[in-house]
Amino acid sequence: MCPLVLELKKRKSFSVKVLATGQHGEMLFSVMSFFGVAPDYALDVMSAGGTLADITEGVMRGVGEVLAREMFDAVLVHGDTTSAFAAALAAFYARVPICHVEAGLRTHDIREPYPEEFNRVGIDSMADIFFAPTERARESLLSEGREEARIFVTGNTVIDSFAYTVQKDFSHAALDFAGGKELVLITAHRRENLGAMEDMLLGVRRALELFPQYSAVFSVHKNPAVRASAEAAFSGSDTVKLIEPPSIFDFHNLLARASLVITDSGGLQEEAPHFGVPVLVMRNVTERREAVDAGTARLIGNTEESIFGGICAVLSDSTVREKMARAENPFGDGRASIRIANILEKI
Repeated sequence: MCPLVLELKKRKSFSVKVLATGQHGEMLFSVMSFFGVAPDYALDVMSAGGTLADITEGVMRGVGEVLAREMFDAVLVHGDTTSAFAAALAAFYARVPICHVEAGLRTHDIREPYPEEFNRVGIDSMADIFFAPTERARESLLSEGREEARIFVTGNTVIDSFAYTVQKDFSHAALDFAGGKELVLITAHRRENLGAMEDMLLGVRRALELFPQYSAVFSVHKNPAVRASAEAAFSGSDTVKLIEPPSIFDFHNLLARASLVITDSGGLQEEAPHFGVPVLVMRNVTERREAVDAGTARLIGNTEESIFGGICAVLSDSTVREKMARAENPFGDGRASIRIANILEKI
């Protein structure tokens, strides 16, 4: 949302207030600080052992109190987080119009990704304006009965952020670790994958050990369950280096220099193709089916054997990798924030 916030703040048409819920607070404030976006309201909804219900309740109360104090013409929420859903519900209860950025993504499986599929469907059931990143997302909204005049295809604002983050000159310990080898970037964090995480990562390790021309870095999520699985799976590995979650600046620049991404993330399926980096998705379904259809991403399942086989199939075939790298990114051209701001001005 930061590129969109900055674009709206440029325009005299808007008075913009930013509310940070505090979900994943350390990572959140690092990103906001990089973009120079300061929150006007800051909640603190995270606690040790906190549940989705705790986050939902904390965000609803916090956002509801802000909406009760001030008069807003619209609330913009992004994506499919629990924070986004709870904020949208608070706005709905306060009868403040909701604009959903990144609307219309669907797997049509309410439990995968969990709880994101429910969150995005819930937000779209309450939203007044839909900023769909792709034509496919627009078609999903239309099929659910959303009014055509309220749906706008804009591209995804995450692509806009690269204009701020990616630089020609960049150094990092992860690149030093890779040396002259090709870099593989790994992330994993999905709630529905936590029970299988160690086996999934063992599949990654087994595959990468067969291809010594690659070195990999795993950006380890703050979730203690992910950390335990990563440490168990990659203990003693000379191929995979575990690193703390990098700043958005470091992460985007590492991504721009990677040869392959292995992830269960949704956002990386949009980001990596911008740099011509093939994406192997450790899931069975994806709400970003455009990436699979375009050829920029492949689903490789979430079992040790399916992941091992999926990685080996791509790393052993240069023709496949080159085809994935050349495929066109279907998620936008870096001007989504400008389009959204223009639409909001007209509305």
